[in-house]
Amino acid sequence: MQPPPPIIVHVVEQPVQSTTVADVLIGAFGLTGALVVVAVLLGGVFGAILIGVKLLRAKYGPAPTGKPDAIHISPYA
Repeated sequence: MQPPPPIIVHVVEQPVQSTTVADVLIGAFGLTGALVVVAVLLGGVFGAILIGVKLLRAKYGPAPTGKPDAIHISPYA
C-alpha cells in the first residue's frame, strides 16, 4: 500500500492597495510641510545665535576707536 500523495496548499495573498493621485499629493504636502517646519526652526536657532554673538561682541568686545570707515559710492568715478 502506498502512502497518499502530499497535499499542497497555495496561499493567495490579498491584493495590494493601489496608490492614487490623492495619496501621492498628501504625501508630497506632508513632506513639504515637514521641511518648512525644520527650515523655520533652524532659521530661528541660527538667527538667535547671530543676535547673541552680536550682543556679546557689543558688550565684551573692544571699544570702538575713532570714527568708522565710511564707504562713499559716487556715480562719478
